[in-house]
Amino acid sequence: MTDLTGLTAVVTGGASGIGAATALELKGRGARVAIVDRSIPDSVEGIFAATADITNDDDVRAAIAEIAAAYGGIDILINNAGIGAAGDIAENDDAEWHRVYDVNVVGIARMTRAALPHLRASDNAAIVNTASVAGTSGLRNRALYSATKGAVVALTYAMAADHLADGIRVNAIAPGTADTPWVQRLLAASDAPEETAANLRARQPMGRLVTAEEIAFAIANLASPRAASTTGTVLTVDGGLTTLRV
Repeated sequence: MTDLTGLTAVVTGGASGIGAATALELKGRGARVAIVDRSIPDSVEGIFAATADITNDDDVRAAIAEIAAAYGGIDILINNAGIGAAGDIAENDDAEWHRVYDVNVVGIARMTRAALPHLRASDNAAIVNTASVAGTSGLRNRALYSATKGAVVALTYAMAADHLADGIRVNAIAPGTADTPWVQRLLAASDAPEETAANLRARQPMGRLVTAEEIAFAIANLASPRAASTTGTVLTVDGGLTTLRV
């Protein structure tokens, strides 16, 4: 597929997990790709890397300016960077609530407002935000994380309405439990890693975790000009978790 040829895409949290898989998927479909992350691993040929902390507005604006100068503009923004949180409503203190919201929600606002002038100048502008089924389904011990991802869903709808006249499509992806470094760290910290892993697989009707590559494929499809009539949509990739009872 070469549907993204000639377009420039920015992926936050692109150094690992879903972000890294998305950067490779976009590149494979012809896009010029830049990743933004706090730390950059060994570079991938053909992928531009900008170091930035999305909780720092100066960092964000500098990264966007650097990418736009290098590629002559920005057409696609994938707001993927995020962090996890475990526990019920009493588990995390105020500082942790602010920290996770700052990354998962306000980080999207910082990246988008910095990229907005470039997106407005594009004929094929698209934004894809990474939400989660945790934002729309009640999952145990995910109160803080779920609250932020529910906010991402609401923010996606509001952004789609606000920027329709700008010709910018805004959608979100809502993955189920994915086989990512964060989930692997969660398992490693568990008192019973094998049992926890089995429970995570079992709660998704397909009986396995979603792969980063499957999520990346869905993100690229939403970003593609071939999805020109798709905006204000949250696409679920969760092995049937949200809707199936089998």
